[in-house]
Amino acid sequence: MSKVILRKDETGRLSGIDDRQERAYDRFRQKLGELRIGETLAFEFKIPRSPRFHRLHFAMLGAFFAAQEVFNDAERMRKWLEVGAGHCEFVPGPNGDWIAMPKSIAYEALDDAAFRDVHDAVIAFLRQPHAYRFLWPQLDDAGREQMVEAVIGEFE
Repeated sequence: MSKVILRKDETGRLSGIDDRQERAYDRFRQKLGELRIGETLAFEFKIPRSPRFHRLHFAMLGAFFAAQEVFNDAERMRKWLEVGAGHCEFVPGPNGDWIAMPKSIAYEALDDAAFRDVHDAVIAFLRQPHAYRFLWPQLDDAGREQMVEAVIGEFE
């Protein structure tokens, strides 16, 4: 499978990001031009993750880690949030029950749109009573909701 990485150049046209990619893009355009009626051509595209949004998401997680009362490991909290957000798959556990395994959110694993979906799902999970009651067991529900909204408010 060929891979083409494009950018919009100074003239406003699409071009490869380097000579190799430009040649790959030329081959793709040539194939498009040769396509006959009824023939098909499949391709996939990926919108690279926004570094700024990536940093914002992890800064928000850091703020939640600092504010919460339960976790002593930021990565474990992040994985718990991802499972709560539904970014997981269920696999058989050692006792025959099903356990949730968080999917990767590695920079290469998710494009910008998919990462934003995970971010939005994490926020939605944090706003659920199950999540905020777990993170702040010493507070009442009003105080818990205020904590969630205060942290989220820093990043909206």
